[in-house]
Amino acid sequence: MKGTYLGEFEEIVLLAVAVLAGDAYGAAITNEIEQQMGRSVNLGAVHAALHRLEEKSLLSSRMGGATAERGGRSKRLFTITMAGTKALDNIREIRNRMWENIPRPA
Repeated sequence: MKGTYLGEFEEIVLLAVAVLAGDAYGAAITNEIEQQMGRSVNLGAVHAALHRLEEKSLLSSRMGGATAERGGRSKRLFTITMAGTKALDNIREIRNRMWENIPRPA
């Protein structure tokens, strides 16, 4: 595996792929992030992050069937890998531990 360091945006894209569970493609991932985070997302940035995550073996992809609304073109569908799931679990553990260690006011 090339490396597992994830930037914030890569983490968000990886989470969106996990949420979409089998129906994750560029536009759907962009829409999911926009709905969940309430912020605008550039489709090109999503595609770049997907490429990096696939290079890190945190995602895999396959071509889906052609659709009429896409002019007969196929969608590239993304799926989170076991390594991707493990990376997300690790990130969640680290973040939770850090949140728990914040001193509380007396």
